[in-house]
Amino acid sequence: MKRIFRSNAGFTLIELLVALLITGIITAAMFRVYVNQHHAWMIQDSVIEMQQNARAAIDELTRQLRMTGYALPNGTSPMAVYNTNPDTIAVFYRNNTTCEASLDADMPTPSSELDCTGSDVSCFYVGQLGYIYDPNLETGEFFVISQVDPSPAKFQHSSAPLSRAYPTGSQVMHVETVKFFIDEGDTLHPMLMIQIGSSAPQPYASDIVDLQFTYTLKNGVVLDQPVIVDDIRQIGIRLISRSQTPDVEFTENPYRFETYQSQVYLRNM
Repeated sequence: MKRIFRSNAGFTLIELLVALLITGIITAAMFRVYVNQHHAWMIQDSVIEMQQNARAAIDELTRQLRMTGYALPNGTSPMAVYNTNPDTIAVFYRNNTTCEASLDADMPTPSSELDCTGSDVSCFYVGQLGYIYDPNLETGEFFVISQVDPSPAKFQHSSAPLSRAYPTGSQVMHVETVKFFIDEGDTLHPMLMIQIGSSAPQPYASDIVDLQFTYTLKNGVVLDQPVIVDDIRQIGIRLISRSQTPDVEFTENPYRFETYQSQVYLRNM
């Protein structure tokens, strides 16, 4: 009679430990690959956002700077520059040359209303930053419009009086003012700010840590702080953007930085 022997033995402890070790090694390797891929994805996403912020900032700066001085009356400063480190700049131009009125009567005092009877003042509004210009002296100044009376066409300006009383024939117009500066109130996430007219400054691009301008004059000299802004012919922009989140692989400075530069020719000066 033939006997069949079957083994009832299972896995030994050594075999189980070896299997667990191999499983642990494979799991650890897979987890490491996942961590590396996730880290790379997070860094790439942060870099893309950093680049988008910087490019948007450079594009807007370039667009506004190219408009500097457009259609301004003689004697009106086209910009104001501040070597504040990070730098600050404000540019002036007219984007609506039809928005204009003329004084029909002399101002008795610097605090008097602006009488523009006979002019169309429908393009002006309360809170707007107006500009009054004396063509005889080729000088003017900004003021905030506090009230517009369409009939008769009269303006009230803010509580602060003008620097002087303007004569008949002086022009009231809208001059666009655009100011750029960096707000470092939040040191972890400094913001490039834009201020248009008399409105409150608004964030334009996040994590912009530095903004520097250089000014090429008509004689070719390059300065950080020009004395006469009318002599400026070209502006160099240098902007540094920083990643929003730190990179644990960087020990000394955990953030990534990128520098962007551009040269803007001032076609209206």
